[in-house]
Amino acid sequence: MAGNVLLSKGRYRARLAQTQKDIRAAQALRTLAFRTESTDRDQYDDLCTHVLVEDSKAGGQLVCCFRMLTMQGGSEIGNSYSAQFYDLSALAGFDGQMVEMGRFCIHPDWTDPDILRVAWGAMTTYVDRNQVELLFGCSSFAGTETEQYLDAFAMLKHRHLAPKRWLPRVKAPDVFRFAARLRRRPDAKKAMLRMPPLLRTYLMMGGWVSDHAVVDRHMNTLHVFTGLEIGAIPPARKRLLRAVAR
Repeated sequence: MAGNVLLSKGRYRARLAQTQKDIRAAQALRTLAFRTESTDRDQYDDLCTHVLVEDSKAGGQLVCCFRMLTMQGGSEIGNSYSAQFYDLSALAGFDGQMVEMGRFCIHPDWTDPDILRVAWGAMTTYVDRNQVELLFGCSSFAGTETEQYLDAFAMLKHRHLAPKRWLPRVKAPDVFRFAARLRRRPDAKKAMLRMPPLLRTYLMMGGWVSDHAVVDRHMNTLHVFTGLEIGAIPPARKRLLRAVAR
């Protein structure tokens, strides 16, 4: 398998971007998926490693992408994209390799669940190769209105808040403090239906979130800071991920 290929499974291949053309293709897919008015690009694109998932049965069509910013430890957390929106000083003491995963998207015309599995398999390969100990990023809900997501946010409050030692603090000017405001018990079925697929996968592996959501009107999303300590992933989940990654 070529050095830039992380995983090849069925009709899909996940590889690392090699050229500016690759990165422009990722930016174009992000623009389509996020429905931004102008091309989705920022200064972090030049700092990140980009992963592309392509469909071999559709002529190598790019169907999924995400980017990763690797840090040697918590002392570099202030350089992350997420640090623009969250006070991450609690994570400054994290000792171990970290990767910020961002701009994850799937082509709106592709609905095959195997795409998400291949993306996570590729991430697992990268994590294992680079001895990563913490994955983190911003997990986004579409739109900026909270009403339709109240059960999902209640579920996050009751089951998935970050440990106090890592809990992000408020930094953004416009936030929804769901942990403080919501008193309802979540309807589990409604909660999982409204939970974004990427966030759902994080949570199934033992991931945790901030106690508030940032209202991002530029991206037209609500997002929560999400962390996943690799050492805390249940053994059965690790086996499943590594089985996909083979």
